[in-house]
Amino acid sequence: MTTTLLAAAEAPKIDWGGLSPLIALLGGAVVVLMLGLFRSAFVREQVVPFLSLVAVGASAGLTIWQWDTRLDLISGAMRVDGLALTLNLVLLTAAFATILLSWRANAPRESAHGEYHSLLLTSVAGMVVLVGAQNLVTLFIGLELFSIPLYVLCATEMRRATALESGLKYLIVGSAGSAILLYGLALLYGATGDTDFTGIAAAVEDQGLAKDSLLLAGVALTAVGLAFKCSIAPFHQWTPDVYEGAPTPVTAFMAVATKAAAFGVFLRLFDVALIGSSDVWAPFLAILATVTIIVGNVGALGQSSLKRMLAFSSVAQAGYMLAGVIVATQLGVRATVFYLAVYLVMNLAAFAVIVARERETGHGDDIEAIKGIGRDRPLLGWALTLSMLGLAGVPATAGFIGKFYLIDAAVDGDYAWLGIVIVIGSMISLAYYLRVVAAVWSTEATATATTGAGPLPALAGGAPDGPADFTPGAEKHWEVALVAAVFGAATLVLGVIPGPLFDLIRDSGSGLGLF
Repeated sequence: MTTTLLAAAEAPKIDWGGLSPLIALLGGAVVVLMLGLFRSAFVREQVVPFLSLVAVGASAGLTIWQWDTRLDLISGAMRVDGLALTLNLVLLTAAFATILLSWRANAPRESAHGEYHSLLLTSVAGMVVLVGAQNLVTLFIGLELFSIPLYVLCATEMRRATALESGLKYLIVGSAGSAILLYGLALLYGATGDTDFTGIAAAVEDQGLAKDSLLLAGVALTAVGLAFKCSIAPFHQWTPDVYEGAPTPVTAFMAVATKAAAFGVFLRLFDVALIGSSDVWAPFLAILATVTIIVGNVGALGQSSLKRMLAFSSVAQAGYMLAGVIVATQLGVRATVFYLAVYLVMNLAAFAVIVARERETGHGDDIEAIKGIGRDRPLLGWALTLSMLGLAGVPATAGFIGKFYLIDAAVDGDYAWLGIVIVIGSMISLAYYLRVVAAVWSTEATATATTGAGPLPALAGGAPDGPADFTPGAEKHWEVALVAAVFGAATLVLGVIPGPLFDLIRDSGSGLGLF
């Protein structure tokens, strides 16, 4: 009997070429983790981040190598198509920039360089799994694979209480979101009898389950679980505290990569598996998008912390992107992916400037840190200015093109009123984005801290142990300025010449197959 069962069992067919971007990331994570054990400071502080960049670059190269590929992986558990490949590049770009921002940061020093970069690469690998998932089990595995390392990364500045608090809050809220999502996925399986996205879609269509109460309960819980990850109101409460407390390079990574991964699976799950019941869930998501846009923009108005302001801004931006999911069309998918790409560009420019000013002044991420940098540090000043104007949707910036694209998709999908909400939200956002621009070009320059190094804060409850090895204003890091300059310039270039990015995301929706 056992022999018969073993003979009948077949291992899933694995296309190693299709999995190669994922293998490069996980292999790189193992290598940098082992190298982090070396005693040499040069190996830990220079070789480890360099090899992390190599791993990300190799994964990006392998992604481009299979650009026109359309195939299923591991017996249909994952999919290689236009959506997955485009979002892979978005995620890998975010990871590359984050490694540069982290190169001489405090977080890798305090948590150990090998562990820090290994966690970062593992988190990116989880996101790659998530955006390619076309099975409920794979979806949850990818979600946890990227979430758990992020919980740890948020607390890697172990001498700073707010970082430890950030990691704990993200762990608790993220675990609650994952539990709700898992319950929702279980109900989807219970209602349809299938875990494969195409199988779920077929069951909804063939068995007339579009308004089945069990299915809709699963849809609701799944939407809530993903809303936690996307920072969609009212499930966004963790976002300002976690963004503010986490190390700024990690915050930058969370702000752009987490959204890309979460919206990627949002698109694939709701616009493929659950498209048959879109008449039911779309109006509710539209209401959620409206609430999110209002809450995010109003919440950002009174913030003096740049990271908290960008946290509330990210909430509002999630509401804009949700419009592309709601319409359930190829145009909506392309608009969402386009906006995810330009959102990455604009946010990385802003966070790079914050990282630079945290290291150069004693003001941290307070708006005081950027006063007068347009005169003293014009490169950083212009990068932050272009970022803020782009996020506000000012013409001739990438943000304007992205919002126009989303509004076009909303109107085309019979949600013109949601397009109007996006316009109103953008008008409100001018109040806090332009306040930042005014501070940048203020004639009053920020005084740089000149205090000498003091004793280090206690390490996660321990005693201070020696003098600090970092003094604000002591050094200007070229790699941080490079990230700010490149992505600030990209915000302007993609607003004037968006054609190449349009061509890149053109096939993002066509590969989903059910439109």
